[in-house]
Amino acid sequence: MAFTKEETALVPSATVSVDGGLKKNAIGTRDIVFMLVSAAAPLTIVVGIAPLALAVGGVGAPAIYIAAAIGLGLFAIGFMALTRHVRSYSGFYGYISKTLGRVVGLGSGLTAWMSYNGLQIGLYGLLGIQANLAVKSFTGVELPWWLYAIVSIGAVWYLGWRGIDVGARVLAVLLTLETAIVAIVAAFVLAQGGAHGISFESFSPQAIFSPQFAAVLGLGFSAFMGFESGALYREEARDPDRSVPRATYISIAFIGAFYAFAVWIIVQAFGADAVQAFAAGHLDAGDTAYIAAGNFAGGWCVNLMSVLIVTSIFAAQLSFHNTINRYTLSLSREGIFPKRSGRISPRYRTPSVAGFDQTLLALALVIGAALFQLDPFTQFLIWTNTPGVIGVLLLQALTGVGVVVFFTRLKDHGLRWYVVPSAVAATIIMCVVIYLMANNAQLITGLPAGDAVNTTLLVFAPLLFAAGTVLASCCARSTRPHTSGSDTPSDPGA
Repeated sequence: MAFTKEETALVPSATVSVDGGLKKNAIGTRDIVFMLVSAAAPLTIVVGIAPLALAVGGVGAPAIYIAAAIGLGLFAIGFMALTRHVRSYSGFYGYISKTLGRVVGLGSGLTAWMSYNGLQIGLYGLLGIQANLAVKSFTGVELPWWLYAIVSIGAVWYLGWRGIDVGARVLAVLLTLETAIVAIVAAFVLAQGGAHGISFESFSPQAIFSPQFAAVLGLGFSAFMGFESGALYREEARDPDRSVPRATYISIAFIGAFYAFAVWIIVQAFGADAVQAFAAGHLDAGDTAYIAAGNFAGGWCVNLMSVLIVTSIFAAQLSFHNTINRYTLSLSREGIFPKRSGRISPRYRTPSVAGFDQTLLALALVIGAALFQLDPFTQFLIWTNTPGVIGVLLLQALTGVGVVVFFTRLKDHGLRWYVVPSAVAATIIMCVVIYLMANNAQLITGLPAGDAVNTTLLVFAPLLFAAGTVLASCCARSTRPHTSGSDTPSDPGA
């Protein structure tokens, strides 16, 4: 079966949305970029995850972020082409539903909602750890991690309720600060010639094509989580056909370049021949990036970094909170979640009930983790983030398949020749990355290969997706798509 241009307009209408709809023309390209990049938490990745990539991947670790940017850039080509033909405000759920069917779409919607909640809520454990370390270093006062997490939950809820434009301005400030501190450290390292002179060995064929490189490639892709959520903001964006694709491409390029440069600076700080052993020896302490900053820039820089990593995590939480709220809103509009979840704040035009519900969920899980005395990092963070990462990668792979199916069936789509091949390549890459992450799960969890916890974390997202599709199949005859707000017709030639 082939689609004609006219048939592509048979998409559930979004012209009438619950309680009048979200705030129109609230954000532009720059605002969306700040939200997408903030979700990736650049400074947090450099301080917390990059040392693991160096310890396992060695001197070639900086290049994994370039490889990930290329792979995700291929995905974005097809994804952004699809957004111009299917005007969806529902993110992965809307696009997968249109291209692969509502049954698969429901499974993807539930998976997306779970995945982003896992990514966001798990970060409260990391924020609690880092906030306690920062406060303790300045005052000597030590407080439980969950206390800082609860304060952060309240702040995230408030900014999410106030409006997407308010949150975007806060994210702009926080992202600028964390980018600036990395630039300052880099300037000191380069000005002093690094540990043993400046080396570009990280980008040599020997480093890139080593077995260690493949082992940590999944870490590179996981560092981009959130870049794909720009499509969720179409309803609130100015000129979304231009602003959303621009923001997506800019975000991928910036994140890839930032990570590659920052991790390369760490390599220079310790030397290409010594960085792997040093990072491996300091994994438990988690201070590789701090030591690099202290050795070249001084203690003041370390103190500032300890504060900015807290704001970096907070920025990611706020960005993911906005993403989750819009998924909840979309699923409510489609009749999957309760209608009350789709209510819009009449004052700020934000998904206020969705935001409140997400806040309650985060609060319940943080309190539960505290009561059961879970370790905030090795248990709370890892147990929530790992299924989240797998879930998002699975959704990207499904979206890639959807792009291929949609444009193969669509007649006279007018696309450039490379769009469909890019989607095919991206889908294959996503599947390979999922395999690599599953095969090297012990690097992330710290548990032995084959451990039951590893298996549970890896299969949770696929099982949820399968459950969603089964539920949709069972309810297919009694459930009909609502026309209250998820998608809107488009002109394929736009």
